[in-house]
This record gives sequence, structure tokens and C-alpha cells, in this order.
Amino acid sequence: MLTLYDYLPSQNAWKVRQLLHHLDRPYRTVTVSIFEGEGQRAEFRRINPTGTVPAIELDDGRVLAESNAILMYLAGGTPYLPDDAFGRARVQQWLCFEQERVESVIGALRHWTMTGKLARRSAELIATKRRAAARTLEILENELATRPFIAGGDYGIADIALFAYASRAEEADLSLQAYPHFRAWVARVEAQPGFLAKMHPYAIDPHSANELP
Repeated sequence: MLTLYDYLPSQNAWKVRQLLHHLDRPYRTVTVSIFEGEGQRAEFRRINPTGTVPAIELDDGRVLAESNAILMYLAGGTPYLPDDAFGRARVQQWLCFEQERVESVIGALRHWTMTGKLARRSAELIATKRRAAARTLEILENELATRPFIAGGDYGIADIALFAYASRAEEADLSLQAYPHFRAWVARVEAQPGFLAKMHPYAIDPHSANELP
């Protein structure tokens, strides 16, 4: 059985949970208390050298880390990833966009806001992140005005990846009022059969106010 190395408040880990739920694929969970430093222990660094979650371990002992790489692997041969090379490349385009312009910007602001770390960050850094977040949302708004899902006409892993942090922008004090097409896309994703609506706040972990080791 596949093993998922997880941390519930991580929206990166949510991506993998969501796809596994869509696929009705059984798995076991190993929780990694990242703010207590468990991700930096030697035994976990053998699973994922960066010490972050999520990661998966297959029955044969092979391991894979980075949420979007895991999505690409698990979605192969399923309706959540196109069969043709160009379609897969379009998905990869948006997975790269998600990591560079969503997770590292909206995800970071959300994390700092929800764990009380915002006051520890410089005003200049916060302002830079907020400008970048606004630009990200503008791009998504313009793209989603032309099609129902980000990589084309069908829902797939690119939508799961983008949804994870972009849909939570308001938890980073980023208003979504000016982005009606984006908000309509959020509703379409939430309407998918098997959507995992439950989100886990950082508040469930008393150690989340710590900086990551």
C-alpha cells in the first residue's frame, strides 16, 4: 500500500490527499511534525532530502517528493492528466506557475498570517509578496475568463494544484472581490465529485508558531 508522509495543515499535502481521494486509492498516512523538526531527521531525509511534506513511498520502496511531481505520477493514465504530449505539457506549465507564483507568494503570506509570523517579516518583503500575489490573481482571472479549467476544458491536477493555495488567498488578507472568473472557477472545483472540503488550520498544531528548522 502507498504511504503518504503528511502534515494536515499543509495545502501541498492536501493536493495529494485530494487526488488519492478522487482515485479511490487506498494509502496509509505517516504524520510528520515539521515545526518540531521531524522533517530534518535522518530517517525522513532519506525519504525527502529537503525535509518537507508531502512525500510518498511505494510498495517496492521507491520514494517521491514534491507535491506536483507526485500529482503527475499518480495521475498518469487517469482522467486527471491528458494522454497527449501537448496536453501534459500544458498541465506542467501550470504546475510550474503554481510553485513559482502561487505557493511561494500566496502560500507564504497565508502561512505567515495564520501562524503569527507576519510581524517577524520586513514590511518591504510583505509588500513585494502582496504585489506579486495581486499579479498572480490577475493572471488567473484573465486565463479563467476564457475556459472552465486552467489547462483546458476538463478538471485535472493543474486545478488541484492551483486551488490548494490560490483559493485560500483571503486567509492571507488578499481580497478576491475583483476576480469574478477566478471565484467562479473556485466554485467549479468545489463542485467536483469527491472534493475534500475540510481544511486543517495551522492552529491545530501548537508548534506551528515556530519557524521551520
